Amino acid sequence: MLAPYTAVVQQAGNWWIGWVEEVPGVNSQGQTREELLDNLRDALEEALDMNRADARAAATGAYEEVSLAS
Repeated sequence: MLAPYTAVVQQAGNWWIGWVEEVPGVNSQGQTREELLDNLRDALEEALDMNRADARAAATGAYEEVSLAS
């Protein structure tokens, strides 16, 4: 399950477009609001997976993963 994130969504003509506030570059579109939200969830999950892989690859030697809560 994803942590809570905030999507900014708007209808633009016949399309819905949106962005995830907390993660730059995560945006999408859909023909309906629900399709947009599904697409944003998928894009967010992919971005977080890539960021995790990049962070782990950048660590050299032994490392630990620590959960952060705000």
